[in-house]
Amino acid sequence: MAVTCTHLDTVNDVAPSSEGCEDCLRMGGSWVHLRMCQECGHVGCCDNSPNRHATAHYHHDHHPIIRSYEPGEDWWWCYVDELAFEVPGAPPAPSHP
Repeated sequence: MAVTCTHLDTVNDVAPSSEGCEDCLRMGGSWVHLRMCQECGHVGCCDNSPNRHATAHYHHDHHPIIRSYEPGEDWWWCYVDELAFEVPGAPPAPSHP
């Protein structure tokens, strides 16, 4: 496991793809918490949710970094490096309404 994320070069200035898990909304599913891909803006549900769409998005599209899409949370996660971290100086995390 890495000590620092080695994939920050994949981060883009993205907008959330939806106000909820876009895949759950499409299929009528539910979620616990939301995560936003930092490469394309895909909003997916967390691994505590029944469908785990954020992780499925990583496995399908190989976008390594997500950020919490929950109010008051500023953490990031790199799937490849298996590392939770914060980015000093990053703008506040967006969150769903």
